[in-house]
Amino acid sequence: MSFSLLPRQNTGMTPFFVGGPIASLREEMDELFSRFWSGAGSNGGGLVSAGWPSLDVSETDAEIQIKLDAPGMKAEELDIEITGDLVTISGTHAETQEESGRKFHRVERRRGTFERAVRLPCTVDERKVDAQCRDGVLTVTLAKTEDTKTHKIRVKG
Repeated sequence: MSFSLLPRQNTGMTPFFVGGPIASLREEMDELFSRFWSGAGSNGGGLVSAGWPSLDVSETDAEIQIKLDAPGMKAEELDIEITGDLVTISGTHAETQEESGRKFHRVERRRGTFERAVRLPCTVDERKVDAQCRDGVLTVTLAKTEDTKTHKIRVKG
């Protein structure tokens, strides 16, 4: 999807600010909006998803599994809440201490807080939840309730 801050009209005339600071600002704003919307509703890495750890939701006949990227986070920095069919995972990653005498040119490693909420495709047994954080990946396994499990019916012939 392409988004432009200002409408472009082809009048056949050369714009007054071609190559000037206004044109440069417009290009930067167009790029900003393009990056912002590129993450909406997709797996893109736009600004909409910036600061939110990536996650996968999968299911088998008996369970739902959520895997969330949490590099550098400790288990005690993560919280999981289940309300009906909504699972909310939040966390706070402490800022690292600044090193004196060191000048940073770029800081991209994430720190601070995040929250992800995911609607589940079926109901789960809130008493049967397993959550483990290993190698920077949080894995939450939720057992389906008996009435939502897949039951195979044998057809007689």
